[in-house]
Amino acid sequence: MQNQAEVRHDWSEQEVRALFELPMNDLLFQAQTVHRQHFNPNEVQVSTLLSIKTGSCPEDCKYCPQSAHYNTGLEKQRLMEVEAVLNKAKQAKASGSTRFCMGAAWKHPTERDMPYVLEMIKGVKAMGLETCMTLGMLKESQAEQLSEAGLDYYNHNLDTSPEFYDKIITTRTYEDRLNTLQHVRDSGMKICSGGILGMGETAKDRYGLLMQLANLPQQPESVPINMLVKVQGTPLENVDDLDPLEFIRTIAVARIMMPKSHVRLSAGREQMSDELQSMAFFAGANSIFYGECLLTTPNPETNRDLQLFKRLGIRPEQRIEDSDADQEQQLSVRIQAQQDADLFVDATATH
Repeated sequence: MQNQAEVRHDWSEQEVRALFELPMNDLLFQAQTVHRQHFNPNEVQVSTLLSIKTGSCPEDCKYCPQSAHYNTGLEKQRLMEVEAVLNKAKQAKASGSTRFCMGAAWKHPTERDMPYVLEMIKGVKAMGLETCMTLGMLKESQAEQLSEAGLDYYNHNLDTSPEFYDKIITTRTYEDRLNTLQHVRDSGMKICSGGILGMGETAKDRYGLLMQLANLPQQPESVPINMLVKVQGTPLENVDDLDPLEFIRTIAVARIMMPKSHVRLSAGREQMSDELQSMAFFAGANSIFYGECLLTTPNPETNRDLQLFKRLGIRPEQRIEDSDADQEQQLSVRIQAQQDADLFVDATATH
């Protein structure tokens, strides 16, 4: 077993394949051991994701119902008003989120829209929430503007391996994505970057995705691992399902390779049983999205998440350390609040 405290940037395909091929019990034991070196195993970071601009995206990502290339029946929406976004952020904080993520279906943000985006960041930040955005590709100057406004995280997924990438997307290159990540890092922001499983990729492509992420000069602070949500009208609507245990293996290997990153159990949770989600948490996933939607696809209702946390003895991760008793009381209050009122956020799967 590797030195548990070691963060490496030189993973080889042979090493990653060896991890994937371990007996499941050995892999999970190793992943949980690494996880406990860096995180409280009974805490999960909670975010809410809101679509601030929906549909009509010029990109041709084959998994995405927001692409203008496909007819999925999605209702298109212009950029939301700043005040409406801030109201959603207040609701998200009330339901227990510590990070508010805002996603726009753009190839890249326009100069016309940037002032509104910057006001959203400042307003959400003033509430005491961590801020995250996904707006497509960024120029160096745009990354600097977002950072100066107080944006904590920028999400820009690599999606899959370099070898499989052009089977999924042709309107921007892998190098474009890596360049955006570099602009984000140079600006001082934290990186949220992961991928999607179940798009018809091979096991070797899953190795390649994790190698790309882990071998970055600085590993992403947040690594969302999405299970494809098949949407009618997209080219991947009839792709074969991925074996759920292969999904768990990928979570576990991601945890071992990126020991200090939050590994987010992201899109696809609506189709997952409580048992499968529990297995993912044991494998090292320690971040989720609250809310009934992820961009435009279903996500487990907030109350179901809180009830599962209660059954597992898991607490939402706190930005400021509270006592166990305080966290238990907060969790009970949130569960009761969800039973009494609709606090769900119209949220959004990340690009």
